[in-house]
Amino acid sequence: MPVTRRHALQALAALSVTPLPFARPAFAQGEFPDRPLKLILPYAPGGGTDALARVLAGEMQKHLGQPVVVDNRPGAGGNIATEVVAREKPDGYTILMGNQGPMAVNPTLFGRNMPVDPERTLEPVGLVADAALVVVVGPGTPAKSLAELIAEGKKERGKLSYGSAGNGSASHLAAALFCQMAGIEAEHLPFRGAAPALNDVVAGHIPFMITTLPSVVGLLQGTQVRALAVTGEHRAAVLPDLPTVAETLPGYRASAWYGLLVPKGTPEAIRARLLAAMQASLRSPEMQQRLRDEGADPGTMDGPAFGRFIRAERERWAPVIRAANITVD
Repeated sequence: MPVTRRHALQALAALSVTPLPFARPAFAQGEFPDRPLKLILPYAPGGGTDALARVLAGEMQKHLGQPVVVDNRPGAGGNIATEVVAREKPDGYTILMGNQGPMAVNPTLFGRNMPVDPERTLEPVGLVADAALVVVVGPGTPAKSLAELIAEGKKERGKLSYGSAGNGSASHLAAALFCQMAGIEAEHLPFRGAAPALNDVVAGHIPFMITTLPSVVGLLQGTQVRALAVTGEHRAAVLPDLPTVAETLPGYRASAWYGLLVPKGTPEAIRARLLAAMQASLRSPEMQQRLRDEGADPGTMDGPAFGRFIRAERERWAPVIRAANITVD
């Protein structure tokens, strides 16, 4: 039968509505990633979070088949790194290691001065780790338990003081919440980092502080500082005999947590690929050892669960910040 013009048009129409067998999204498995990725970190090189991020990046590289390069962007309480990632193309190649500061605290702390709203501009991938802090006192403080420290604070009536790694830091917020729940007044003495604050605790100039476990674990082996309690929901594996703050103040909980986020609009398939690589990395011996060193538990939350957790943390810390009248430096 001769091919007429009508037959030709019908054939073309059929082709236009029939999907080709090789057609697929540009981000389908096997195509992403096809070039190096960047892991943006809101801290300077050399700290505990930086070390954790570099181990994670190295492990994720094994599962993604492309280099994962750590890019340190410290400053403005983590807002600089957050803004950098929020303004990137949502293609999965730029990832943020976000923590409670820029994700949950800064929206209240900075208010209208926040350059971007992380909830509106970022997409959670999953929680990497959750690390309890530890309450420590120096040689000049007689308290041998958390209850004794609270009693001392009530007796001193505002004369007690505590150090922190800076205004709005995890150590500051944890101590502010502790004072509020314990019903004591204490002067906050902010430092630029945990190390200089600990120096004054060791010297006996500051009665106590709440800090990360890695920053103080070496001191606990001697007599320079005494640990009174950990701030997590359960006792720390590395300090099993140390009680939680909640055993004295029921309902108390504070921690330093970290998770991965990408620009809003990143395709679900790409987020799933990054989550799978992150979860596989958390099971590696190297990552497990790093988390133990940090006194941290590996994260088990996927993107939606991590997003709900961030919103809950933002709502939980907002009244603490306002009640303590915490402001940025």
